[in-house]
Order: sequence, then C-alpha cells, then structure tokens
Amino acid sequence: MDKSELTQMTARRAADDPNGRHLEGDDISRILDLLFGTVEQAGTIAEALKGREAVHLGSFGTFQAADGVATFRPGTALTEYLQGQIR
Repeated sequence: MDKSELTQMTARRAADDPNGRHLEGDDISRILDLLFGTVEQAGTIAEALKGREAVHLGSFGTFQAADGVATFRPGTALTEYLQGQIR
C-alpha cells in the first residue's frame, strides 16, 4: 500500500464513522506528511527521534532511534491483531 492508497482508505473510514468529523483526502495526506515527513521536511516523528525521544503510539507501538538507526517495536494490540487474536 502506498501513501495514496493509505490516504484513500483512511478517508473512506473517516467518512463511514457516524460520530467522526469528515476529513478530505488532502487533510489526511497533510497529516501523514506532518507526522512522517517529506523529502523537503522531516516529520514530527523524525524530529523527536533525532532529539533522542521515543515516540509511543499507545498499543500500536513505539518508534525509537539508537546510533542513527530508527526502529519500530509493535505494541500488544497490533501484534494481537496481526495474529488474529482480536478483530
């Protein structure tokens, strides 16, 4: 899945949420750029990692950096979902 597909899928899910705010694809794309960065500008996750901070995303997982290398450690909920333990 590339960024465009991720953006479209997320926009569809946002539109299907009766309690959520409607988000356009452009809004979601901009949020992804701000979080993960672009060629021209680092995202907030990269900035935090460069500042030697870990980025904890709840039970989804944690981004960390050591010796200039970024790593991702999946959280319990993501692991259980991928293993078919939760729906």
